[in-house]
Amino acid sequence: MQNKISADIQRVREFLLDLQSRICHALEQQEVAGGGDAKFIVDEWERAEGGGGRSRVLQNGTVIEKGGVMFSHIHINKLPASATARHPEIANCTAQALGVSLVIHPKNPNVPTSHANVRLFVAQPEGKDPVWWFGGGFDLTPYYPNDEDVIAWHQTAHDLCEPFGADVYPEMKQWCDDYFYLKHRDEQRGVGGLFFDDLNRWDFETCFQFIQAVGNGYLDAIIPIFKKNQDLPYTEEQREFQLYRRGRYVEFNIIYDRGTLFGLQSGGRIESILVSLPNLVSWAYRAEWEVGTPERRLTDYYLKPQDWLNKTS
Repeated sequence: MQNKISADIQRVREFLLDLQSRICHALEQQEVAGGGDAKFIVDEWERAEGGGGRSRVLQNGTVIEKGGVMFSHIHINKLPASATARHPEIANCTAQALGVSLVIHPKNPNVPTSHANVRLFVAQPEGKDPVWWFGGGFDLTPYYPNDEDVIAWHQTAHDLCEPFGADVYPEMKQWCDDYFYLKHRDEQRGVGGLFFDDLNRWDFETCFQFIQAVGNGYLDAIIPIFKKNQDLPYTEEQREFQLYRRGRYVEFNIIYDRGTLFGLQSGGRIESILVSLPNLVSWAYRAEWEVGTPERRLTDYYLKPQDWLNKTS
């Protein structure tokens, strides 16, 4: 069993490294299309406890203001109880966690912020078979959205889920709506997508195929949105609204996000954990926008969980 899981981990690792490279290449191509030449810098790092990662970050581009596409494969000698509250049976076990996680903050307010991750977690209870599960998903946080883009995003999510069962997209779409919710604001972070954790409902091979579909699906969904919107004109007022709305993104990531909390609890690399935060962001006291404006429509319409694939108006 140990040899089998080691081989499986290696296959997942190879896929994740390739996925990271393909995503960075595709986004750099969008930089070129927008007249820029910014590229992802590569930052290889190691962790004292074991393992390490390859961080790739692009900053101050023409199209992308900040983007982080992070690969990590870490070894944990003793899982802290604080990081295993949902799985107390693996507290104090050795473990491995590997994944690709990304957040892309475009410069143009007409292009949404996007997030995706796919990951594998394997714990080794002493004298027992390994305990494993996959997690991940992707979600979209627009500032000046339109129905066409949001529906296309969800259609891609639906289509990649379909081979795995008709119930998969509705379940993981709902999970995404529930997860990316700022309770203290009574507000969704964005227009959703897919979210899943503790995925071991199928055999390992099927679960691995699913996260491959999710990782590849992110590119299928986001690149057309960039191509359609990245060259649209925008005003300084729209830019200010984008920076204001980014504040909600920061609030979610530092208060609720499980990946951020796990990274901090397990002694992760702080630069990688907080790479999702944008370089520029703003907050305003009791900011308000008039009914009928695009800014008000964002919160009144788009940031309400909806059945995007069955819109009637």
